[in-house]
Amino acid sequence: METALFERKISREVFEKEKALCKMLSKENGGKCHWGICKNCGVLPLLHKLHTGKLIESPEEVANMRKEILQS
Repeated sequence: METALFERKISREVFEKEKALCKMLSKENGGKCHWGICKNCGVLPLLHKLHTGKLIESPEEVANMRKEILQS
């Protein structure tokens, strides 16, 4: 779904650093961080929206994105 956002509200560099941080904290803390439980977290979809300008709404798409990022 397109949003009113333009792409790249956050740069590719920031996007990649934040994804790496999520992955590292998830691994170090058994699937959770101070924001909550990674499998239920909205940070990764928010980062995606801020970087691409596109909203991921389908629960399946969100779950697949989290799994791909956190387990890669």
